[in-house]
Amino acid sequence: MRSVTYSMNVSLDGYIVGPDGRFDWTAPDEDAFRFWIDEIRGIGVHLMGRRLYETMLYWETADQDPSLDAAMLEWAALWKPLPKVVFSTTLSAVQGHARLASGSPAEEIERLRAEPGEGEIAIGGATLAAEAAAAGLIDEYRAMVHPVLVGGGIPFFPRHERRVDLELVETRTFSSRVVYLRHRVVR
Repeated sequence: MRSVTYSMNVSLDGYIVGPDGRFDWTAPDEDAFRFWIDEIRGIGVHLMGRRLYETMLYWETADQDPSLDAAMLEWAALWKPLPKVVFSTTLSAVQGHARLASGSPAEEIERLRAEPGEGEIAIGGATLAAEAAAAGLIDEYRAMVHPVLVGGGIPFFPRHERRVDLELVETRTFSSRVVYLRHRVVR
């Protein structure tokens, strides 16, 4: 069965976006960007909410930007054809290799797990991940912890989450002092 992973950048105090809506503190260094490139190779489909979808739209045409370096072009080449499922109540259409979800995150994940396919089912966005977590559908939590305290904003973990026991699977520290933590849900 395909695993469901929730992976995001997060501040040390637990937020993916600060109280001002900014996340410029998440810009990866070369080492961390190479890591993200390697991570995306294992993804079969990416589920996301509207805000993340709109942020990532840049990568649908980024390959046309002559100022991009080789690593960014490689990321764009992997991201662009990746199937994406967007959860939104305000969007009526999406672009690229994306489709609007017609059901709940739980229904979509169960459908994706039932159909043939390879690669992980990745979730991006705290609100969407919270819904999947509440249904017990997340198999791994992957956090790129940045050495910054933003003081509030959108939390990586929902505040009403039930207890979930985790097993540390992997850690890595990047030259930028960012620490990657990968935890598997103990079932």
